[in-house]
Amino acid sequence: MCVTKKFWKRMAGGSRVAVALAAFLAAPLAAFAAEPVTVFAAASLKETVEKIANDWKTETGNDVRLSFAGSSALAKQIEEGAPADLFISADLKWMDHLDKAGKIKSDSRVNLLGNRIVLVAPKGSTLTASIAPGFPLAALLGDGRLAMANVEAVPAGTYGKSALENLGVWNTVKDKVAQAENVRAALLLVSRAEAPLGIVYETDAKVDPAVTILDRFPEDSHKPIVYPAALTAESANADSAAFLAYLQGAQAHAIFTEAGFTVLAKTN
Repeated sequence: MCVTKKFWKRMAGGSRVAVALAAFLAAPLAAFAAEPVTVFAAASLKETVEKIANDWKTETGNDVRLSFAGSSALAKQIEEGAPADLFISADLKWMDHLDKAGKIKSDSRVNLLGNRIVLVAPKGSTLTASIAPGFPLAALLGDGRLAMANVEAVPAGTYGKSALENLGVWNTVKDKVAQAENVRAALLLVSRAEAPLGIVYETDAKVDPAVTILDRFPEDSHKPIVYPAALTAESANADSAAFLAYLQGAQAHAIFTEAGFTVLAKTN
């Protein structure tokens, strides 16, 4: 926008008001763009949520700021005041924890996805396994370690431990577990052949060509794997609810399904 010199002379000799107005008029529209939606999401969602966020930006012009880690770590950060707008957990436990603490908007909560846990080995491994009660997991490990996410705090680890307990083999391998801070870190131990076996989500195994799936764990060997999503109580971002709705839409549904997730939320 062009402003004439004559106009500015009528202003109070280059006053602060005039300077501020000139800066406002000259500022690019990008300076007034919407604040990005900040999403804290379970590490196992990395590729899918990144793709969905990119699609969202293409369609709306709005950015999404993503932070991926173990659900337990993210929940604790939110509890301590981290500026997240949306939380997607890999289990109900940590969402329940935040709900009870008043840290999420309960009426926004939705069960978004389901998943499976699998036993993986490095690509090219000669090991084979058929998961059933009492299967010889310790013998398969030999002197090696079983890579798992933290079995007391991280959802993939707690699901894995529960499955091994219910199958009657936990006590035979509990001293051979290499615990990682999240499921992707556990996957990396197997991918690099630093562990001969690991327990991860099926969707994780599918994104890493350096691992092979030996078998799925029976669904009745552990609680159902549910990924709930909710807006945080502190979020004031007007786009947060729209992005949560987008995660439940047909385009996101297709991305999640292609990655191997089970979509639980009704498609918008």
